[in-house]
Amino acid sequence: MHGMKYSLFQLARNALSAHRRWPQAWRDPVPKPGYEVIIIGGGGHGLATAYYLAKVHGIRNIAVLEKGWLGGGNTGRNTTIIRSNYLLPANAHLYEHSLKLWEGLTQELDYNVMFSQRGVLNLAHSDAQRDAYVRRGNAMRLNGIDAKWLELEQIRARVPLLDTSTRARYPIVGGLLQGRAGVARHDAVAWGYARAADRLGVDIIQNCACTGLRVVGGNLVGVETSRGYIAAQRVGIAVAGNSSEVARMADLALPIESHLLQAFVSEPVKPVIDSVITYGAGHFYISQSDRGELVMGGDLDFYNSYAQRGNLPAIEEAVSSAIQLFPFVSRLRMMRHWGGVMDMSMDGSPIIGKTPVRNLYLNGGWCYGGFKATPGSGWVFAHTIANDAPHALNAAFSLERFARGELLDERGAGPHPGHQ
Repeated sequence: MHGMKYSLFQLARNALSAHRRWPQAWRDPVPKPGYEVIIIGGGGHGLATAYYLAKVHGIRNIAVLEKGWLGGGNTGRNTTIIRSNYLLPANAHLYEHSLKLWEGLTQELDYNVMFSQRGVLNLAHSDAQRDAYVRRGNAMRLNGIDAKWLELEQIRARVPLLDTSTRARYPIVGGLLQGRAGVARHDAVAWGYARAADRLGVDIIQNCACTGLRVVGGNLVGVETSRGYIAAQRVGIAVAGNSSEVARMADLALPIESHLLQAFVSEPVKPVIDSVITYGAGHFYISQSDRGELVMGGDLDFYNSYAQRGNLPAIEEAVSSAIQLFPFVSRLRMMRHWGGVMDMSMDGSPIIGKTPVRNLYLNGGWCYGGFKATPGSGWVFAHTIANDAPHALNAAFSLERFARGELLDERGAGPHPGHQ
């Protein structure tokens, strides 16, 4: 109670001073000449990596380099969905570890990330799709992950405004529910990790673009930046859609492509959808934000791009799917839309591990699934950098798997409610 009174006093005092007395959430340090570890990329994955390096592994001489501002990349440009409903064991265990970290993240960071376990429901529209979903649900349960098959009547009761009639464009036959899945506030994740990492001594350096990687005798020794050269004993890359561009600075070619993925929100309405719903007949997903907006997304624009904006055809396809599921959406206005740059790996699974360049590590290729993996990704990437060896949870996600042919291809079994 004393802390609550103090917080209310602080809120009132800062409001009356026109917000001039708010303390900085994290420092704005000048780059040092060198660090033990540099993380390139100040999004969720990079900040989480720095936090766990400091918290779990005791490495405090760390810098996070961000070319813009924290949360200005994919961390702030996604549909906020969190889930672990995968078929293959490697994916299932990594994303489930991440989900478990999400469940305690607000307490861990002492910052409300607004994690809401409202459930993710994947709709099925054919007997074949029902069989595939039931198979995945069984695999999830064998891996210790919650999964429940819902019949049509159960779905109708859970989501009353969903078109469950036989007149629907693609009638629904059932759905697979992961009840522990949900959504979180994307900006809060970046801010929470940034503040927590800063308190452990991590230097978070914004407006500091990586312009080159200095490699001597096969060893990475530092980073050229827009604010000068910074030496480093180890460097981790966590820059999402720009992974191939940064890796190329060390003459490293990656098996990924960068694509554009859009999302958009409607005007706010009263509570109408209390779960995340994905459309099995088309690549579409929808949920409702805490402000009442319907948050929607679809498929890639299917052309290579580094732009953070999209085109109309992808929006038209997503909106048509929305109306097929929820006819009332046709009466809503679109408030805004945005795009994120997706680094799509060749098998649809991420790359987390060492590279052929000594002291250089890569966290990328997340395709549609980056946001939900934020805590787990940072946790295993920190372990890999600290120990110069992968954790058991990310051992299968090495760059070398493509040369060995040990691909992690879910082939649609891990549903693709995108850019999460």
